[in-house]
Amino acid sequence: MALLENGLKVSTGVAVGLGAILLAPTVLPLIAAVAKPLVKATIKGGIILYEKGKELIAETAEVLEDLAAEAKSELAQAHEEAMSVVTPEQTE
Repeated sequence: MALLENGLKVSTGVAVGLGAILLAPTVLPLIAAVAKPLVKATIKGGIILYEKGKELIAETAEVLEDLAAEAKSELAQAHEEAMSVVTPEQTE
């Protein structure tokens, strides 16, 4: 019984393989015709997403640089104010 089942599996596999070989010349161009626009659209979407990401990163970097410059300016101003308070006391 097991021999018959194993032979049936092999013959089914051979039939599927032969069917695939016979249908490949007709099916592959159809698959290619459908897959090519999908792949191209996916690539376009990836390029657009990449460009938007680059813009977002550049804008974020600019904002962070501005904040850092403001913070340095405030620190420098606070340091100057502290030095002006200390300097008159030291001269007396």
